[in-house]
Amino acid sequence: MKRVGKYPSTEAALSGLHEASGASSESSAMVRTQIYLSRREYDFVQAQAAQRGEAMAAVIRSFIDEKMELPGDAWINNSMLEPTPVDRELNLPEDAAINHDHYLYGTPKKYVKVKGRWVLAAVTSKAKR
Repeated sequence: MKRVGKYPSTEAALSGLHEASGASSESSAMVRTQIYLSRREYDFVQAQAAQRGEAMAAVIRSFIDEKMELPGDAWINNSMLEPTPVDRELNLPEDAAINHDHYLYGTPKKYVKVKGRWVLAAVTSKAKR
């Protein structure tokens, strides 16, 4: 009786596919997957594939690639990168950001200003001893 061999490992199978495709880099290796689509989703992707003259898998990959791209104006029109507006009427201590626990909860200050620089309060108390 002839003995049946084991299936190749996933890595071996992928490297075989990788070599057969003529791809030259690790990042272009394809990973096979399976997804479930609703009838509406399936019909949409099927229509897109027919319109483009591509396989459904190519259409799905292009949708994923499109979502993965960073928009060109992401660094230009980003409100998170705009300077913080200054409120001239707001009078906060200059160390409010670094000693916020002190001002909110009354804990000892973590940082103190020594010769124009903010240093850990523990370091200054040890230096005084």
